[in-house]
Amino acid sequence: MGSGKHADIFKAFRVLDLKSCIIRPAKQVGRPGIEQEIKILLSLKGGPNILELEDIVRDDQMGTPSLVFEYVENTDFRRLYPAFGDGDARYYMKELLKALQFCHGRSIMHRNVQPHNIMIDHGRRKLRLFGWEYSAAYVASSRYSVRVGQGFAKAPELLLQHEEYDCSLDIWNTGVILASVIFRKEPFFHGISSFHLLQMIASVLGTKGLLNYVEKYDIETTPDDVDAIPYFEKREWRSFIDERNEQLSSSEAMDLVDKLLQWDHKQRLTATEALNHPYFS
Repeated sequence: MGSGKHADIFKAFRVLDLKSCIIRPAKQVGRPGIEQEIKILLSLKGGPNILELEDIVRDDQMGTPSLVFEYVENTDFRRLYPAFGDGDARYYMKELLKALQFCHGRSIMHRNVQPHNIMIDHGRRKLRLFGWEYSAAYVASSRYSVRVGQGFAKAPELLLQHEEYDCSLDIWNTGVILASVIFRKEPFFHGISSFHLLQMIASVLGTKGLLNYVEKYDIETTPDDVDAIPYFEKREWRSFIDERNEQLSSSEAMDLVDKLLQWDHKQRLTATEALNHPYFS
């Protein structure tokens, strides 16, 4: 079904009843990593819109564990998102936030929320959050690796090597997905390097906010990164509206994007606050 950094993903059938399932053999993840992922998946079992871990099997010769998940008849997001109407966008973003509300409520950070890890069976209106390889338990005031997730939607705190982040990391990525959907611009932020991606974000959110963020958290920078970024004024969200996306880009949608895509991770809405936003009324 696909190939990721840590594993190939296969569609399989359970021999007993020919029920479809997804199998993800561990490929490059060390034993502590896979055990941590299994522990987190078990703690999230039964949560809303979280791809359910159904079984764990091991190869007899290699002893390598494979994770068995429920099957979802997924449609590639590159075909699905451009076909979304306003109702679809609101529905699926709400379903994603329900999953994040659940895992954040259990102090679990996904750390890799991106379209590749969101399975959608559009015919059944079913969304499942997948790809928990980078997930971690959040403990206040702890430091975490910034080498997580993918370049597609890396949050400013990761790009700036700020290790004291929290569950709001997932909220940033959700905001990027929402912006990609409502403005029909995929990916919404695109950069060939961390510096370039930071500059692309600054060209939308404004350089002043970046400088304030760096100063507030006393983030160490070098002359080659933040100081080299040109000064940009914050761009109005309505400037992204055109004839292709005007039906999706309501004032409520743009307000939610604005409240999710904040430089300062402490200023972003929580998943619960986002679910109470007028966009989902």
